Amino acid sequence: MMDQKANGEIPLDISTRLSFDRTRLSYDRTMMSWIRTATSLISFGFSIYKFFEIERGKGEARSHFIGHREFALIMISMGLLSLLLATVQHRHDRNGLRAIDPEVPRSMAALLAGLIAILGILALLAVIVQG
Repeated sequence: MMDQKANGEIPLDISTRLSFDRTRLSYDRTMMSWIRTATSLISFGFSIYKFFEIERGKGEARSHFIGHREFALIMISMGLLSLLLATVQHRHDRNGLRAIDPEVPRSMAALLAGLIAILGILALLAVIVQG
């Protein structure tokens, strides 16, 4: 008890601890929702690009204001940007929790976000290089 007061830490009662855990898990669920959204944007953009690459080989090329390549670049970039912004917000929220309790466990959602970001960057590079 003396060590906790010396370090400035206040022990949390059980209801406060459970509320704290619910908040932490809520932040993780929100991050997972953003990961799903970013994954959808990235995969949809890349799928549209590949679909029209196949279709272009079958027929004549059409001139549009925004072609399939530009559309794919926009969609993949939006997915990566949303993932970046969600990760920054998630980190900010988790740091707020860490200020209350330094023993907050690492977020597996943030790790998954990093892996999806790598996937998105590879998809973006594939569209840029093949274009």
